[in-house]
Amino acid sequence: MIEAVRDIIDQIRGVLVPLRITFGIWDVVDILIIAFLIYRILSFMQKTNASSVIKGLLLILGLAWLANFFNMNILSYILRQVVQMGLIVIVILFQPEIRKLFERMGTTRLGNIFRKRGKYEKLEDSIKKIVAASMAMAKTQTGAIIVLERKVGLNDFVGTGVDIDASVSSELIQNIFYDNSPLHDGALIVREDRLLAASCMLPLSTNYALGKELGMRHRAGVGLSERSDAVTVIVSEQTGSISVAIDGMLKRSLNEETLEKLLKSEMLSADEKEKDKKKRKQKDEVNV
Repeated sequence: MIEAVRDIIDQIRGVLVPLRITFGIWDVVDILIIAFLIYRILSFMQKTNASSVIKGLLLILGLAWLANFFNMNILSYILRQVVQMGLIVIVILFQPEIRKLFERMGTTRLGNIFRKRGKYEKLEDSIKKIVAASMAMAKTQTGAIIVLERKVGLNDFVGTGVDIDASVSSELIQNIFYDNSPLHDGALIVREDRLLAASCMLPLSTNYALGKELGMRHRAGVGLSERSDAVTVIVSEQTGSISVAIDGMLKRSLNEETLEKLLKSEMLSADEKEKDKKKRKQKDEVNV
């Protein structure tokens, strides 16, 4: 394997040396495209368990080089055989990831395969899942309080709860607030497309104008909105109605459509939405 790598390097040198004079703009573009694809592939694999396996393969390659350098023939031979089997091993180990990548290639535009989602796109997806979870919990009268962080950081409140650090999922949100769940008491704090922590303690509102029928969840939601710019979704355990606390105000008895529109309008300003849409439009034009 080491000898094969050396042969490849020699061949590349033999090709590059004559091209020194003819090296042009398209060669630069070619290199940049390959570098970009490698970067995107590594970013994709970093989100899976591939990173630890890649480290192991790199370790084997390093040992193979050292064994060959110090003329350890037996170890070098064994490691060469392992490296030669590496491609088959990678295909077997990463079969789900490879399948997912090809499925994505077949269902999306070529230019969007490795494209990162914009901030508005991530929030829009998260909001839909939060709305779906809220509506499901409203039907079963499952009490819940979901805090969506904006510009003002909520790390102090995150520290009072249990770390989750998971992608936003309607099913996971419902499981967190299930009656028998150890995390159903307290608030769930969301930052963009991540569930940060559950069972978080929030400050209660001292606004005496709030109705006496409102429980601790509603007062906690309003209390946090008085101290930050966070948007808080509250599902009543008594009535199953959905409310949203913003800037010390409580908007009550929201249906699914109104809740989704309200969260979308509050989580991103008009300027930020327009900037994000322009970026996505420019990327789409480039990818055409």
